[in-house]
Amino acid sequence: MDHFATDIDEVAIGRERQKAREMRNSQWWKRRLAGGLCYYCGGSFSPKDLTMDHIVPMVRGGKSTKGNVVPACKECNNKKKYMLPIEWEEYLRSITKNDLK
Repeated sequence: MDHFATDIDEVAIGRERQKAREMRNSQWWKRRLAGGLCYYCGGSFSPKDLTMDHIVPMVRGGKSTKGNVVPACKECNNKKKYMLPIEWEEYLRSITKNDLK
């Protein structure tokens, strides 16, 4: 039974990846990139240096929808990986506390 559930998850993730590829070519996404801002750090970047990040990662049940994808710099996207928003916030608080010590 577990193997079957994994297969379904892989199929669902594949569909979401396809949706994300289609979104990357949309005018809506191109306008989001044109702003040049990373959703997480607020840094200013060239649109070509921003990636599409799923706020709730696909492997954690997130969908490729306008409300769940944001432009992110490569550094933030790599650090966030598969974290949920609450986990990302906890991570940011932990590094801020460490910086103050």
